[in-house]
Amino acid sequence: MILHIDMDAFFAAIEQRDNPALRNKPIIIAGDSKRSVVSTASYEARKFGIHSAMPVFQAKQRCAKVILVPGNRYKYAAESKKIMAIISDFSPLVEQVSIDEAYVDIQGCEKLFGSPEVIAQKIKAAIFKELFLTCSIGIAPVKFLAKIASDMDKPNGITFISKHEMARVIKDLPIAKVPGVGKQAMKLMAILQIHTLGDLHKYDICLLNKKFGKMGKRLHELSHGKDLSRIETNYSRKSISSETTLSKDISDLKIARQLLLAHSQRVGRDLRKEKMICHNVSIKIKFSDFTQITRSKQTDSWICSSSAIFNEALSLYEKVVLKKKIRLLGVGVSHFMDKNAPIQMELLCPPKEKINKKWESVDMAVDSIMEKFGSGMITKASLNKRKKHV
Repeated sequence: MILHIDMDAFFAAIEQRDNPALRNKPIIIAGDSKRSVVSTASYEARKFGIHSAMPVFQAKQRCAKVILVPGNRYKYAAESKKIMAIISDFSPLVEQVSIDEAYVDIQGCEKLFGSPEVIAQKIKAAIFKELFLTCSIGIAPVKFLAKIASDMDKPNGITFISKHEMARVIKDLPIAKVPGVGKQAMKLMAILQIHTLGDLHKYDICLLNKKFGKMGKRLHELSHGKDLSRIETNYSRKSISSETTLSKDISDLKIARQLLLAHSQRVGRDLRKEKMICHNVSIKIKFSDFTQITRSKQTDSWICSSSAIFNEALSLYEKVVLKKKIRLLGVGVSHFMDKNAPIQMELLCPPKEKINKKWESVDMAVDSIMEKFGSGMITKASLNKRKKHV
């Protein structure tokens, strides 16, 4: 059996736990801008129809008393590590899939901890006892149904789908709830009159492959209760990014440089905290008409200094022909390697790489100061006036 553990309104729940004044109040975690979007909404806020990805101004229209909390991603990441450590006490096969959710394979654990339902109860109790946070757990013979089950009784619930119940659940499961089925696929589902996962039985695998490409085979398997994906215990982040929705559209290069620098610093700090180096830098731009582009490049060498990331991001930005103003700007890095892993070095180290190494040492010193005294203790002088733009 597979458990899918999903924390309840994770960011909001942490803020309500740490600040008694926020308890039982409608709160949202979001940036302090009219154009920001909701990251997480408390269950008190969800009663008003507020949900994640909703623009903040819409959330305020739906609930005038909603409380906006800027959030603290470093605190949330620290709590996430504690949660994963608790879960790991019940099984060695844990796959963390995001900051607030994980799959657990409990095969063979029944003799130690009891039935699947009992194990789920014990995990919930351990998390609440140590962290005063609740979660919802889905139990099923396969991963995709466990994930769906965890959403059936939120918050603080347990839903168990046995092997004998799988056919009934699949027959009636709305196709929109199947992981991986997005907006474009839903349009085609409507044309084919596929409303539930069970409706896929009307079509053979050849037609599904023709209509949905690679996803066709997986949809066919899921509709028959087959999920060949296994628990992947070697969880690692594939990318790190930071972005800002601006309070006013911009076209000024100076402001864009400040934003790129601020995001590069944040991304670089996260990268160094993970003790990783990267080989790819990207930027994301959303224009005033909501069209969006991304640009990326492979770096000449492995980097982790914020200055090196910024230089690569700025180089990408300067190549973009701007015909419209910008409403969102972001920086990301990917293609990671352990910082301590051996790397084939050039006989003569290029001057650019030497400069990156020097800045890396500076960045690590700054990271230590921030870790000890707080992220607002030290910042680049060029970023002092940035806040008015975000």
